[in-house]
Amino acid sequence: MSLFDGQRLSNETFKLDIERMRGGWYSDKYFANINKMLVALAAEGYKYSGTKNNLPVGITPEDILIGDMEVEMQWFTRRLGSTVVVGVDKALAMLRHCTGDFVNGTFVDTSDKLEVWAVQDGDCVTSDGDPLKIQPVIRVRGRYRDFALLETPTLGILTRSSRIATNVYETFVASRGKPVLFFPARFDSHEVQASDGYAYNIALQRFNMDHASDLGAFISTDAQGDWWGGAGGGTVAHAAIACFLGDTAEVMLAFSRLLPVEIPRIALVDFNNDCVNDSKLVLKVMFDEYTRLMAKGEVIEAEKYILYGVRLDTSGSLRDESVLPLGDPALDLGVNPRLVFNVREGLDNAWKEWQLSDALIESARKYCAEVKIVVSGGFSPDKIRRFEKLGVPSDIYAVGSYLFNNNGTTVTDYTADVVRIRLNGEWIDMAKIGRKAQNNPDLKRVW
Repeated sequence: MSLFDGQRLSNETFKLDIERMRGGWYSDKYFANINKMLVALAAEGYKYSGTKNNLPVGITPEDILIGDMEVEMQWFTRRLGSTVVVGVDKALAMLRHCTGDFVNGTFVDTSDKLEVWAVQDGDCVTSDGDPLKIQPVIRVRGRYRDFALLETPTLGILTRSSRIATNVYETFVASRGKPVLFFPARFDSHEVQASDGYAYNIALQRFNMDHASDLGAFISTDAQGDWWGGAGGGTVAHAAIACFLGDTAEVMLAFSRLLPVEIPRIALVDFNNDCVNDSKLVLKVMFDEYTRLMAKGEVIEAEKYILYGVRLDTSGSLRDESVLPLGDPALDLGVNPRLVFNVREGLDNAWKEWQLSDALIESARKYCAEVKIVVSGGFSPDKIRRFEKLGVPSDIYAVGSYLFNNNGTTVTDYTADVVRIRLNGEWIDMAKIGRKAQNNPDLKRVW
């Protein structure tokens, strides 16, 4: 399905709305208008009759059938720096299933007449912003009217998926290889979750390849894993804590008792704006139940009460109880470095406040020390880099809306240009000023 296995996803995965895509439902209207014009010109047998053209010297525009013009088109992005390319396989599925024309109301598939080259999902391209130095990710040669309607949807999937993948990749780099939870589902329409989750997974695989890492994927919905076999995971929600009257420890006991053991137990500890004390309360009740069951020899049941982590999600308009007495109010809002340090200290030392037998002291100390800290709420690569520079003891970053960011350096908009036309069996340059046909060594012939 990507660079990483040498396979390509097909429409069995994408389930395109083929009939409406063939009819231009998803296309900018000017492409539909151009298509109608070219079809009509082809039916008329219209030949170029103008007087001012861009043909090279020595080539005369005799008997050129405009309606049947064959072109070479290239798709590319000018995002500055490196872009993790995703969306290629779905764009190819569009070309394979929706290239052609309607004849007397019946669609005639002409995709086999195209020549198509493409990179793999997961390949990278670079740009310094100069449109004369771009690296195409798809190149197509064929009769333009057969695939003109597909420019809009192919650009759309490449733009969105590559933007998300590159934002995810840069977030992994900022985290220095710590896990990144993919949490943007609540910030966009549910219909795009599958493609967004796929982009996340491709970015993760690219990071693992580039940095000799073996990070696993963490997504929040099953839909995000639809194209690659992932499954959603997550913690309890603030709403669940409200249902338990604000008692986070009691929620975690119920969650641990009833949910399968393979779901990591991560407590959301900011409901009462007292992350340190709520973390310690959860720790105590979970450890007590764990040791009670272990003492009875119920090892499998006891594993349900291993606290994997606590998640800090303090609102950006609040200061947690543990940071109220000191510090700059602006710096201490939300999930901030001092809060995380305080929680880590509270976790590591919680066992010292428990009445333990000598036999349980080392077990309790280890239980507390192994609890991870997950941070969420407004995280971006810049904020993550600041946390990492300060040595903040965050173990996992949950990132949401930033991963959709398309502003400034994260703009990943794709463009498709016709750069050559075919006349008398010869490919002739015919790009608009400022563009030209270019190559990318990663382009491979698809069909």
